[in-house]
Amino acid sequence: MNNVQYELICVIINFGKGSKIIKQAKTQGVSGATILLGKGTANDYFSKLFGLTDIRKEIVLMVVKKDSVTPTLNYISKKFHFDKPNHGIAFTISVNNLLGVRNCDYKVEENIQRSQETNMYKAIFIVVDKGKAETVLDSAIAAGSKGATIINGRGSGIHEQKILFNFPIEPEKEIVLIITAGDLTNKVIEAIRNDLHIDEPGKGIMFILDINQAYGLY
Repeated sequence: MNNVQYELICVIINFGKGSKIIKQAKTQGVSGATILLGKGTANDYFSKLFGLTDIRKEIVLMVVKKDSVTPTLNYISKKFHFDKPNHGIAFTISVNNLLGVRNCDYKVEENIQRSQETNMYKAIFIVVDKGKAETVLDSAIAAGSKGATIINGRGSGIHEQKILFNFPIEPEKEIVLIITAGDLTNKVIEAIRNDLHIDEPGKGIMFILDINQAYGLY
């Protein structure tokens, strides 16, 4: 049995720099990555957290051995100056801590409360029909959220699918990524659930992941 542990590194960077991130990561032993196209929110309030002055964004996903995560992040953070505003952000998620999968009997509120003491930030993923992302953002803002990234979930062909964390994303979908402080997560989740009626069939899916490390958040 292979007991090697892995983490997912997610880097959100200005459009056109994703391949540069991968090139530098490979010098640290990262074998490969996936780039998703996204866009930042146009609201200046969001940009204070994510530095989203350029609407177009690239989201780089890299699965890395756990013992290589911190050296890789430190190297990328210094190389791309994540200590300065508007230069990008990076965070990590445990690969074996996937929430929100169909038929999973996971209770959002209970698990979040148990892990608040050890995880400062949470990553909330909301998958909705195209055009509904702005409604998600409005709900999140009203609940106190300060930032978000919208990922286009459509394939290059009308019958193609994208896969995110082994979850099939049908064409004409938008994936909203919101990073919140642990103690704010429940409030944001409840606002989105109530406003978007996520619990009803066909209204979308939402799952929450613990963030282990974060760079570039202000």
